[in-house]
Amino acid sequence: MTDKTETPARDYSETLFLPKTDFPMRAGLPQREPQLLKRWEETKLYERLREVQKGRPRFVLHDGPPYANGNIHIGHALNKILKDLVVRSQGMLGFDSNYVPGWDCHGLPIEWKIEEEYRAKGKNKDDVPVVEFRRECRAFAEKWIDVQRQEFKRLAVEGDWDNPYATMSFNAEAQIAREIMSFAMSDQLYRGSKPVMWSSVEKTALAEAEVEYHEKTSSTIWVKFPITDTIDGDLEGASVVIWTTTPWTIPANRAIAYGENIAYGLYKVTEAAGDNWAKVGDRYVLADKLAADVFAAARVTAHERIKDVLPVMIERTAHPFRGLDGANGYWDFAVPVLPADYVTDDAGTGFVHTAPGHGADDYNTFIKHKAVFEECGTPQVPHTVSPDSSYFPDIPFFAGERVYDDKGKDGGANDAVIRKMAEAGALIARGRLKHQYPHSWRSKAPLLFRNTPQWFIAMDKPLDNHGDTLRQRALHAIKTVEWVPESGENRITGMIENRPDWVVSRQRAWGVPIAVFVRKGTSEILKDERVNAAIAEAFETEGADAWYVDDGARFLAAGGHKVEDFDKIDDILDVWFDSGCTHAFALEKREDLKVTRKVDGGPDQVMYLEGTDQHRGWFHSSLLESCGTRGRAPYDIVLTHGFVLDEKGQKMSKSIGNVVAPQKVIQDSGADILRLWVAASDYSDDLRIGPEILKTFVETYRKLRNTIRWMLGSLGHFSEADKVAVGDMPELERFVLHRLAELDVDMREAYRSFDYKRVIALLNSFLTSDLSAFYFDIRKDALYCDPLSSNERKSALTVIDITFRAVATWIAPILAFTAEEAWLARYPQAESVHLETFPEIPAAWRDDALAARWAKIRRVRRVVTGALEIERAQKRIGASLEAAPVVYLTDGSLREAIEGLDLAEICITSGIRIETTEGPADAFRLDDVKGVTVVSALAEGRKCARSWKVSPGVGSDPEYPDVTPRDAEALREWDRARAAA
Repeated sequence: MTDKTETPARDYSETLFLPKTDFPMRAGLPQREPQLLKRWEETKLYERLREVQKGRPRFVLHDGPPYANGNIHIGHALNKILKDLVVRSQGMLGFDSNYVPGWDCHGLPIEWKIEEEYRAKGKNKDDVPVVEFRRECRAFAEKWIDVQRQEFKRLAVEGDWDNPYATMSFNAEAQIAREIMSFAMSDQLYRGSKPVMWSSVEKTALAEAEVEYHEKTSSTIWVKFPITDTIDGDLEGASVVIWTTTPWTIPANRAIAYGENIAYGLYKVTEAAGDNWAKVGDRYVLADKLAADVFAAARVTAHERIKDVLPVMIERTAHPFRGLDGANGYWDFAVPVLPADYVTDDAGTGFVHTAPGHGADDYNTFIKHKAVFEECGTPQVPHTVSPDSSYFPDIPFFAGERVYDDKGKDGGANDAVIRKMAEAGALIARGRLKHQYPHSWRSKAPLLFRNTPQWFIAMDKPLDNHGDTLRQRALHAIKTVEWVPESGENRITGMIENRPDWVVSRQRAWGVPIAVFVRKGTSEILKDERVNAAIAEAFETEGADAWYVDDGARFLAAGGHKVEDFDKIDDILDVWFDSGCTHAFALEKREDLKVTRKVDGGPDQVMYLEGTDQHRGWFHSSLLESCGTRGRAPYDIVLTHGFVLDEKGQKMSKSIGNVVAPQKVIQDSGADILRLWVAASDYSDDLRIGPEILKTFVETYRKLRNTIRWMLGSLGHFSEADKVAVGDMPELERFVLHRLAELDVDMREAYRSFDYKRVIALLNSFLTSDLSAFYFDIRKDALYCDPLSSNERKSALTVIDITFRAVATWIAPILAFTAEEAWLARYPQAESVHLETFPEIPAAWRDDALAARWAKIRRVRRVVTGALEIERAQKRIGASLEAAPVVYLTDGSLREAIEGLDLAEICITSGIRIETTEGPADAFRLDDVKGVTVVSALAEGRKCARSWKVSPGVGSDPEYPDVTPRDAEALREWDRARAAA
């Protein structure tokens, strides 16, 4: 190599086939994405998708309706983007994959907002006609549907945004009414009085899905119930002690429960302070394991255990308030002691105070032992607390006292009961306890179990001649569904196995009414299909408001009934029932969503996709509704995702300041960055997001975009006439086609299994390792410098053309905007990449033997590249073309692999000499590549003024004295072509 490079006689840059493209390096996504959205709208992309996909098997992702009451948050963005990944990829896999967005519009949150507006204006809701109030709720929901629609579209979520479904549309309200009437006609709907989760702030029952648990500090008390009837004489005059964290429920006590496998004893107080509630001589029956704790709480300084006790020997006790002056005989009944399998000796006393009106276990105990309660003089579940959590007027001592005030803070009920307990001499200890307690997920106020008349759908009532129940049907249906991830099956199975009857009524105004009539003075539901049809028809034309404009006489008249004989039910349906019916008015009624599912021998599938909390929400209610009316699940596949946390794994909170708003991410970086984050994350677990995490995705995106840009630039010199048949291509090109064939199988499987993080991993590895750092790196010289006629150059361009098409379509479901931009840059007359399917990569391109050979070649190349990196670091060379290393190969299989190849071309050096002996001791080696050592050396000759290769051949062509023979031939062809033009 000479120290000087001669000044070229001409500027060769114009003769090089350097990349040229209008696809910019800087994405400018926040500005570019809205332009593409506008283009999709103008070209009617959604309608074109429906035309192109028509006739294919259907894959319907049925939208779980978000609630229409505010701007979208990052959880919404995760959910909607994930849905769009499914819809777009299934379309490109060859399905008719239609997406119709929907909204949940009824219910308490919207009512709450309207009531807040009323209160701010000094207006009373009760003074407003219910139909007028409902219209205001409808207008509020319509406003937020429009806002959310635009925010979802900005995420590149493609769907029928002009014709979404909404639970408040008239046809939906009519169908929801038909569904509840169907339950009524099959005797699954009934009115009962059971304890349900009740919000005294919102004044309505809540479903399990509307309850969340927060820490609460409660008063705790230890109370003695005097034993009145026993067959063990030693127990006469003793008391059973209970412990509770809800003192306000003591007035509703009707029994005490014990555990049959717990050891109990009779204990006597032998030493205590004189002012103690627990007195010397008192005798208590307690669980042995808990006795010491009880006496410690009661400040008893000494006690003795008298004997073992079998609780079955205790038949009756007395209520602590029995016989008190002013009680007016209210508690003059016996309190039985009954076995229950839910009683433990982990905390308390080993005995559980049982108030059938204020707990599910308590109620079930009442039902199981109803005959005993009748004998004790308590045949009915008591009603003690009103809707605002105040004691009813007939409750002695406590009438009007509230458990919670209007804001959900503790009222005076607990303190009033504790004072009366102390006054009655029934209290032996009190304390405070922090524990997890149910709260409303809307008002955040604590809840209470309250016995109240409600409408239920029975879980265990036989439904047909086979005697199966709704619970049995649902459990069977679960097994027919594909759950992604698989753990979802166990989660929902456990919930269905253990859930009580479904409470479907709410005491509010904004919703679909439980559109039934009950014969006066009875619980008999009117079953008349003529009345039902009249109700549904009115709802179709007037909406559910039709139920509230009069007394319902027009509906009854349709069946020849008199209004004075029936009560019209004005309770509304739980919103989970509404959303559980969406399959009935969206999937089954819309022609563009109707399917013939695999359960019916058809080719179509329906997917539900929501957060994991919907196992107790939408997945749950949809399953029960469909099983109750159709005998099967409404879905074939259920996919669930986790929640979004901040970078530290904390829940997002405005007060903490760690909220990531999707609108801000889009404004700063673009929606494709959010889409990339969703795809690359493990959605089966909780996801994390924050500024630093987003930076990594911006960088990942930049590298991916630059690779696509380089392909587009190279293809700027490619025409159809340049295409080379696979059989005429060099090995390196055929190896890349082999990789495409491998990837085609893997990508399709990843998309079919909804494994988008694998899609990103596969693409990232292929683009960076196989293409950018290997194939493109090697072929840049041929692409830029080879003659126009070069088969190597044309073969490379042919492979890049094939690769671009594959990569652009593979990435399209994820980077919806970027893939479209790249596609239009390559094919300016094209409609959209999103109208394409994944390309069919010929299986014949797969050549495992060739791949094995190139794996060995790449191992050798890695050692050479490593040696050159050291030379660069030591500044002994600048570019790798200045080198001509010596490669020592003692591994016969590696020597065989590189036979016939220009290894210098593969390693991007100006020359390489191969030796078959062991290299010098100080030669460069890699521990994981045995049998290869490299000694660096400088290339000899002159530097080519065009390709920068160093070669003794530079100047051998007198017509082009400063370039290599290869470059001279390229220049000769270039000059001839230009002259001919």
